[in-house]
Amino acid sequence: MHGMFETDAADGQLDAVDATSRRVLDRALNGDPLDDRAALHLLDGPAPLAPILAAAGAVRTRRKGTVVTYSPKVFLPITNLCLDRCSYCTFRQDPDTPAAWTMLPEEVRDWSRRGRALGCIEALMCLGDKPERAYKSYRRTLEVLGCDNTIEYVARCCELSLGEGLLPHTNAGVMTGDEMAALRPLNVSMGLMLESVSERLRERGGAHQQAPDKDPAVRLAMLRTAGELRIPFTTGILIGIGETRAERVASLRAIADLHSAYGHIQEVIIQNFRAKPSTRMAGAPEPESADMARTIAVARLMMPEMNIQAPPNLSPLDHRLFLAAGINDWGGISPLTLDYVNPEAPWPQVQTLGATCRAEGFTLTPRLPVYDEYIDRPGWLDEGMRRRVHSPMFEEGARHVG
Repeated sequence: MHGMFETDAADGQLDAVDATSRRVLDRALNGDPLDDRAALHLLDGPAPLAPILAAAGAVRTRRKGTVVTYSPKVFLPITNLCLDRCSYCTFRQDPDTPAAWTMLPEEVRDWSRRGRALGCIEALMCLGDKPERAYKSYRRTLEVLGCDNTIEYVARCCELSLGEGLLPHTNAGVMTGDEMAALRPLNVSMGLMLESVSERLRERGGAHQQAPDKDPAVRLAMLRTAGELRIPFTTGILIGIGETRAERVASLRAIADLHSAYGHIQEVIIQNFRAKPSTRMAGAPEPESADMARTIAVARLMMPEMNIQAPPNLSPLDHRLFLAAGINDWGGISPLTLDYVNPEAPWPQVQTLGATCRAEGFTLTPRLPVYDEYIDRPGWLDEGMRRRVHSPMFEEGARHVG
């Protein structure tokens, strides 16, 4: 009944919109994904926010039901050395700065064990992009660790986390097909944020001016290769870094097209830029809540069947708004570790988030770092990982959030 009431509410909102928006929303409510022109009209046009959210919410509930998920995780920042120098990032460090680190094997094992004791399922392997290309001192670190390259060391870290009962999900920046194939038997999924297909952001003064691996063609090529390798994959867009709304739509379309070709995108993240002191974009305006909500809704209407996520720690006052906009997942939340990419933004308490979801008519439930639809689909999970996922400890999952 919830979905029917939502659809009725959406129908009731349509009297408030212009004729073009009404036709677009009518088609969306009838099950037609938005094309680019319609998406841009809703994102950048005259329609008020409320009817767009009502339509997106109705489509979400019809396609995904009233369960909203999250992944209980340990965030393992394997190294914060990085080739790229994005204008908004405080995660990356140079080797000679006090905040630089590379986790040692015993630290990976210890944090994995502690996370598992707290009910975590996911080991998020997150690290800077190709640091061995930038730093001779880091290449010496790899030699001491007995590894020829970063991905070889990440594979060892995945093995350590698996040994402590976690399921790895690796986001190591841009990887080659051979590197992803090497990690595939040790991961249930992998990820890379597309961020934007805007080539302008690589120009002088752009957010990605000093970030060669943020070249849209390079990132799209990796996403395509992941599809060819049948790797369940997480990606998304970062809004507010200088892109236009048309470029935002183009980025979502690129993701949708890759998924249509390969079926491998397990979720799409809509993430908002956060301005951080000491970065070149410290004074740049952050996206407003309404802009985030409208973008989430357009993503939902462009990709009705997709799992759509918004990070809850980056918008702590907007959880109800984002539920209304059509998300069905909150991504990883850790009871143990920081969000090292956004350390100023603490994770929400799961019980509080669960209460918010209940108040809006949803049930918050933990999930694995690989979505259910990929677990038994032939050829998608390495057989050893599939057996592990089906073991009693993971079939039970984390405790249900009441």
